[in-house]
Amino acid sequence: MGGTTSPLKRHSSPYSLTTKLFPYFLYALYLLLPIALFRFCFHPFSSPTNSTHSSPSIGKVVEFCSYSNGRWVHDKMGPLYNGSSCGTIKEAQNCISHGRPDLGYLYWRWKPRRCRLPRFEPYTFLDLLSNKHIAFVGDSMARNQLESLLCMLATVSEPSLVYTSGEDNRFRTWHFASHNIVVSVYWSPFLVRGVEKSDYGPNYNELYVDSVDERWAADLDYIDMIVLSIGHWFLHPAVYYQSGSVLGCHHCTALNHTEVGFYGVTRKAVRMALETIIERKGGNDGNGIDVLLTTFSPSHFEGEWDKAGACSRTKPYRRVEKRLEGMDAEMRSIEVEEMEAAKLNVRRFKGKVRLEILDVTKLSLLRPDGHPGPYMYAFPFANGVHDRVQNDCVHWCLPGPIDTWNQIMLQVIKRWNVHSRRVVKRMP
Repeated sequence: MGGTTSPLKRHSSPYSLTTKLFPYFLYALYLLLPIALFRFCFHPFSSPTNSTHSSPSIGKVVEFCSYSNGRWVHDKMGPLYNGSSCGTIKEAQNCISHGRPDLGYLYWRWKPRRCRLPRFEPYTFLDLLSNKHIAFVGDSMARNQLESLLCMLATVSEPSLVYTSGEDNRFRTWHFASHNIVVSVYWSPFLVRGVEKSDYGPNYNELYVDSVDERWAADLDYIDMIVLSIGHWFLHPAVYYQSGSVLGCHHCTALNHTEVGFYGVTRKAVRMALETIIERKGGNDGNGIDVLLTTFSPSHFEGEWDKAGACSRTKPYRRVEKRLEGMDAEMRSIEVEEMEAAKLNVRRFKGKVRLEILDVTKLSLLRPDGHPGPYMYAFPFANGVHDRVQNDCVHWCLPGPIDTWNQIMLQVIKRWNVHSRRVVKRMP
C-alpha cells in the first residue's frame, strides 16, 4: 500500500470538519432564529416596488403604502403638461405664462421613504373612473387640485366644460367623452352651511356647524367619488352657530361672543361632512361612494404678504430644514383623526362607503418654491422691482407640487379598484 492514502481516509477530513462546526451552526441558529421571526412578523418582505406597479394595467394588486413621509429628489423628466398645453389652468396659478423666470421647481418628484410612487398614468385613471362622477368639494385648494387633475388627464383626453355657475365660476362641471367621466368642483369652503364675509355685509364669516352645505350634499346621489379639501377659510374671523344659538367666535373682538378659536369648529365641520356622506350613501337607500379627504396644505409666507420676496425660494426644503408643527400640524391631525373615526363608523355598511385620507401636508410643507408668489399676476416686474407686491404663497403653480397629490390619489384608486363596483344614478 506504501504511502498511498485510502479513499476513506481522503474523505474523512472534510467530514471531521463538518462534525466540529455543527455545534457552532446550531448555536448561531439559536441566536438568529428569533431575530428572523421578529423581522418577518413586524416588517414583512416586499417587492422592490413595494407599494405599486408602474404598469398601467388596472388588474394588478396595489399594496398599501404610506406616501406621507419621504423627500423631494431631482427628476429630469419634469411634468406631464405645461402652461400652454393645458387650457383649464386658473390664470393666477399659471406661473410659466406669467413670466416666472426660474423653472427648476418643475423638476422634482416625491420619493416616499419606504416605497415607490409612479408617475401619473392618465389612461389608467380614465379607465378606473369610466362612467363615473368625481367631485372636488371645498375651498380654492380643492379647485387647485381639480385643475391639476384636469391638466394631466387632458394630455390624453380633452375635457368639455358642460356647466358653470356662481361668482368666479365656483361651480363647474367637465365631461370626458372618451370614458364618459364627469368631473365637478363645488365651492364649499367650510363643508357646512356658511355665509361668507363680503364688502356688503359683515366682515366675518358665519358658520352653522350642525348643518351640512346642501350646495354639494344635495347632489350626493349622483356622485361616485368625492374629494374634500378645506382649511384656510377657517383662519378668518367668524361667528359659529349650533342648535340655533351662538356657539362662539374666532377673532371677533368687536362682538360680545366667547372666543373659541377655529380648531374645534374645523373638527365639527369635517365630522358633519363625513357623517352626512356616510348616512346618505351607506344606508339601505344609498348607492355607495368613495371618499378622499385631502389634508391641510401649508402656506409659505416669509414676512409680509405684500412685500417682495414673501415666498421667493427656488428649491425644496430638506427634511431636516423644516418640521411639521404648530397650526399646520394641528389642522392635519384633526383631519386624520376624524377620518379614522369615520372609518370605524362606516364598517356597519360593509364596503358601500370607502374612506381614505390623502395625507399631503408633510410633502407640501417641504415645497416653499412651488407657489406663484408675485407671478399670480402676469409679469409683475415688467416695470421694475417694487418694494410692495401682492404674493400668493398659498396656492400652487400649475404644473407644480400639487400634481403629486393626484399621483397619490391614483394609487389609492388603484387599490380600491373602483371600476369593478356599483351601478349609480346619473345626474339629470
